[in-house]
Amino acid sequence: MRKQIKVVTLLLLGALVWTGCEVEDPELAPAPTSEQVAFSVQPTASNPNILSFTSTSPGFKALWDFGDGATGDGTTVTHAYPLKGEYTVMLTIYTAGGSTSSTKKVTIANTNPTMLNREDYNFLTGGANQLEGKTWVIDKEASGHLGIGPITGTTPEWYTAAPNEKASEGYYDDEMIFKLGNTLSYTYKNNGTTFANGDNAAGIGGTNGGGDKTVNYTPPTNLTWSILDENGKKYLILSNGGFIGYYTGVSRYEILKLTADEMYIRSGSAAVAEHAWYQKLVRKGYSVPKPPKEYKAVDINDNFDTPGNFTWKFENILFNDSYDNPAQVAANNSEKVARYTRQAGQANEFGNAFIQFKHNLDLTQRHVFKVKVFLPSYNDYTTQGGAEDWSPVKTLQRQLSVKLQNSELGGNAWTTQAEVVQQVTQMDQWVELTFDFGAHASRKDFDKIIVQFGGEAHWNPGIFYLDDFRLMP
Repeated sequence: MRKQIKVVTLLLLGALVWTGCEVEDPELAPAPTSEQVAFSVQPTASNPNILSFTSTSPGFKALWDFGDGATGDGTTVTHAYPLKGEYTVMLTIYTAGGSTSSTKKVTIANTNPTMLNREDYNFLTGGANQLEGKTWVIDKEASGHLGIGPITGTTPEWYTAAPNEKASEGYYDDEMIFKLGNTLSYTYKNNGTTFANGDNAAGIGGTNGGGDKTVNYTPPTNLTWSILDENGKKYLILSNGGFIGYYTGVSRYEILKLTADEMYIRSGSAAVAEHAWYQKLVRKGYSVPKPPKEYKAVDINDNFDTPGNFTWKFENILFNDSYDNPAQVAANNSEKVARYTRQAGQANEFGNAFIQFKHNLDLTQRHVFKVKVFLPSYNDYTTQGGAEDWSPVKTLQRQLSVKLQNSELGGNAWTTQAEVVQQVTQMDQWVELTFDFGAHASRKDFDKIIVQFGGEAHWNPGIFYLDDFRLMP
């Protein structure tokens, strides 16, 4: 029996091979015509502002655009229109042969005020009794008021702006005003300039490329807004290319947080599909309460032979906190010290090691730091290897700087820092340096200590050693 089946199979295969050149590929089914794409509209019995849409078209998928920024899918769908007006609804039908769309205008005779009395609408606008609407501004004091991350992620893991970091970009004076009324109106007051993503700036009259831009721009008038509930998420949608604060070429923002005082939104980028941008806004005149940091005096010491009572962190340098002492002599007989390697290049010009505390430092009773340092003579302290034009320092410096900063200020922490610089004249030997911050002992905002060898704002490399860093008793 098996042999007979094999013979028949071979005969069939042979026939197919013999006649294959004469068989034509079947054509795909034709796409539906616009006449075939039809739908009915019927107000629901409970509310004339809620419409039921039913597709009477052939096909396996029906997508809807309700004319107010919202979308849906399915053969039968419902959609709410709280505001009176005329809306153009578009149905797109997909068949095996392709897709075709058809539109129909629907009219909502009256605004339904009860449908506007929603928590999210009221948070955004101040509610029906706040006729002037609510004004939102960028929360410039917050870390991460502007951020970026992968479009597939949920946090701005690639970049978060430090407080006030964009003060010169025409970003913090923007005002976004949302009103509730017969029209859900949106007014964007940018005071002449707008901060734009460099990949999208051409969309508002700037030029693409070269990083972020401050663009001279006049926003359109008669903008409107809506909030779309979709798949368990809320989206704030603006009409006519409207946007909020930082321009990325899109008008749709996922609402991650919305209260009467704070709003956190997420949007895509028209030019770079894999990017997601985040913005934090607050009601104009509102400051987010910050719990005060604890203020206390603590011991600070690290001899590198045994674990210190803090953790060293560093940026744009190489730092080895367990390095063999290069000169184990009477001045410093420790077995282990820290090796601080300043790297060449402009990207490393502000490199440093630092200590970050979760509390603010009480220096009223103790404010003197001591540290042992070793500066090798083999470093090049004379060649000008490149520096910022504004910097008076063009070479590697024989010095150590200790700085106290308020990390809450982010990239602007240097503007209020206290700094003591000690020059080192003796090379190839251990020298103990003293840094007295008595003049700043009354300050209560320091939570960060920076240690920086060789100066800054120049691009010259160098190797340095330190040991026994401590706050004196």
